[in-house]
Amino acid sequence: MKSILVVLQLVFLPHVVCKVCNVQCRVHSPHPPPQKYHQRGDLIIGGIVSQARFISSSFTFTEEPPAALLEELVIVPKHYQHILALEYAVKEINENSQLLPNVTLGFHIYDSYLSAKWTFQATLLFQSTLDRFVPNFTCGVQNSLTAVIGGLDSEVSLYIATILDIYKIPQLIYGSAPVMNDKTPGLSFYQMAPQEGQQYMGILSLLLHFRWTWIGGIVMNNDIGERFAHIVVPLFSKNGICFAFLEKIPSFNFVSGINDMLEMGAKIHDTIIASKANVVVAYGESYFMTIFRWFPYVSQLEHMSENPKGTVWIMTAQVEFTSLVYQRTWETESFHGTLSFKIHSSNIPSFPQFVASRIPSNRRGDSFIMPFWQQAFGCTFPNVVVDNVSGDICTGWEKMESLPGTYFELSMTGHSYSIYNAVYAVAHALHDMSSSIPKRRGMVDERGPKPQNQQLWQLHQFLRVISFNNSVGDKISFNQNGEVVAGLDIVNWIFSLNQSFRPVKVGKVDPESPADQAFTVSEDDITWHNWFNQTRPLSICSKSCAPGYSKIVKEGQLFCCYDCIPCPEGKISNQNDMNDCQKCTDGNYPNKNQDFCIPKTVTFLAYEEPLGISLACFSLSFALITVLILGTFMKHHDTPIVKANNRDLTYTLLISLLLCFLCTLLFIGRPEKVTCLLRQTAFGIIFSAAVSCVLAKTITVVLAFMATRPGSQMRVWVGKRLSNSIVLSCSLVQVGICMVWLATSPPFPDVDMHSVTDEIILECNEGSVTLFYSVLGYMGFLAIISFIVAFLARKLPDSFNEAKFITFSMLVFCSVWLSFIPSYLSTKGKYMIAVEIFSILASSAGVLGCIFSPKCYIILWRPELNNREELIRRKYRKN
Repeated sequence: MKSILVVLQLVFLPHVVCKVCNVQCRVHSPHPPPQKYHQRGDLIIGGIVSQARFISSSFTFTEEPPAALLEELVIVPKHYQHILALEYAVKEINENSQLLPNVTLGFHIYDSYLSAKWTFQATLLFQSTLDRFVPNFTCGVQNSLTAVIGGLDSEVSLYIATILDIYKIPQLIYGSAPVMNDKTPGLSFYQMAPQEGQQYMGILSLLLHFRWTWIGGIVMNNDIGERFAHIVVPLFSKNGICFAFLEKIPSFNFVSGINDMLEMGAKIHDTIIASKANVVVAYGESYFMTIFRWFPYVSQLEHMSENPKGTVWIMTAQVEFTSLVYQRTWETESFHGTLSFKIHSSNIPSFPQFVASRIPSNRRGDSFIMPFWQQAFGCTFPNVVVDNVSGDICTGWEKMESLPGTYFELSMTGHSYSIYNAVYAVAHALHDMSSSIPKRRGMVDERGPKPQNQQLWQLHQFLRVISFNNSVGDKISFNQNGEVVAGLDIVNWIFSLNQSFRPVKVGKVDPESPADQAFTVSEDDITWHNWFNQTRPLSICSKSCAPGYSKIVKEGQLFCCYDCIPCPEGKISNQNDMNDCQKCTDGNYPNKNQDFCIPKTVTFLAYEEPLGISLACFSLSFALITVLILGTFMKHHDTPIVKANNRDLTYTLLISLLLCFLCTLLFIGRPEKVTCLLRQTAFGIIFSAAVSCVLAKTITVVLAFMATRPGSQMRVWVGKRLSNSIVLSCSLVQVGICMVWLATSPPFPDVDMHSVTDEIILECNEGSVTLFYSVLGYMGFLAIISFIVAFLARKLPDSFNEAKFITFSMLVFCSVWLSFIPSYLSTKGKYMIAVEIFSILASSAGVLGCIFSPKCYIILWRPELNNREELIRRKYRKN
């Protein structure tokens, strides 16, 4: 830092002679600043503004540059208000007998001219004797500089901070903070604008609120532009926002660079017009608008574009709508409807009157007002020219309120409000510092406590903790990084044909509010560009994907450009622009449009539904028929036809079939633990017993025929013992299988949520599929054996031979159960249970009908055939 000061001294002080402090110094000073404004006081506040700029040719460094002329200035009239805001704040403080009693504040104001040379010179002048450029030397009366307010742009602020940090003089920046990688907590500047991150999040919230995901970006080609791009591009991408383009506006310092800048600007403007992005975020310095307003003008001259599309501009707080002299009548339609972030400001009631009363004649020492007045009102003062005056003559009584809003504003702007608060922050810090002086052995003169020069560096410790309410009640304080704790206003720029400019507040960003209220915007209060016909503008790369669809990024493009594809089966998207479809929870399923989930219905084969009632009725009907047949046989138990077919075995078969019909009722109703355990095992054991009875009947018929042969030893096997043994042994095998099943992996109630899309199936999980099919396989094995034996015995010459009926019944049984397996595996839910019930009923009914219907016919309708003589006669006729 000290080496920088030495270089500056060599540049600005080619000849310095100063023997001792009490001897007059002879100094050869550089050209003095062309504009300044001094007001004497006990304590001085320095101010560096950026109201004007010199547009000159490049330096040759072969000769000393000539003095700057006021005629070469290009003034931004709106920035003159910054000077007035500082003066007004000092005036209010001096009139307040409570804040700084017995102390008068003064100020020294210079212009940076957006130049490093003039900024460094102005900063060093604060450390020099009044009207003498002797920095770092105490000669004559030295200024009591307390703090410096400035600058407006980041580079100017950095130049100022470079010098002031050496002297530890507080600097209060009212514009963009400089980009400094080595900033430390002790660096002597304070930022009167809210921290940058707050503005970034505000822009992001605004874009997300209006669902603008395809935007353009315009930044300055400097350090703050690089910082903005480095932070914002990944931040926005993370939140689903893409930049269609990110252009950099070049800056210029000399006349020779204007043409190149305008040529590039025209290309940037054409890019904006040709892009699908209807929203452009502009991040720049205070002079951004004066440069950018050239671009559509130049583009129209070159390309003669007609009816250009409207654009929603989002301006950052540093960018205010400003005009240069020659831009006074330029069109403003391009920026109509702009949404701008603005440093929060409140209306200072008497400030507009203070500004309106400003006239050149009563402001001595203010060398800013004459050039401002001439360029703002387009006139010339007679006393500043030598030759004849061309054009209008300035009277000095022109009215400030007559200036258009695009050119000058009477109400306090955001930057002016920051300056106003900065002056008050210094005053309150001085008040706190003065109050503490007696305790710290400070000096007290006859007028009261007064900080001494050697103590002013200690003002930092009071500024860091300052907290006060200004004249309109806004709280002013700094955070640990030296940034003012404040919010941002969102304003809507509204332009009229008469060049009037009306910023309307439509929202705010308030970090002190709860999270859900930190960002607010009133869309109804926004006036959009006329091109949008007062409808919310769209700024997207691809049309929104409706619910039921998901996004797929187009190949080779940013993720904001995508196609919409339907959700795959079983998935939904219930919001617009979903990146992926989601599965419904287990208890829900997608609707037809796949945009929301419908609760699944709980299903099981219930008695209340038609299918359940029908199967239950069939089951009870067949059971009743079986009971009637059993009753008929028991009533006619002494008749030959009943006796001839093993009466006890017939009763056992009928009882088994009755239980088979009734066991189907276990399959109907809500699955419970007991019913799940019994339904398959009971069915398997009972049905095996029935088939065992059929097998015993078939074997009995064969043995009975063989026993009728002379000398046959089969007679010892004919009787109840053999049939009972067959039935019991075959049934016990099935009982054993079922016992193993229940012991190892028993059936249990289960919920199937996946087999059927729209149903939750309450079912009995069979536990072991192998043992379930083993039960069915064993029944099939018995049925096949019965079928084979009956088929072989179907033509035996016996009047009581029922083998052919058994053959047909087993044929029906096997057909039913062979068709059961594919049907059972291909159905789901309650229909799977219905298939099994139907197979049980069909096979049982087949056995019942095929075996017992001929006998019932003879018993009930042909009783004359049910006698021993008739049966023997029929036997002989067959023989």
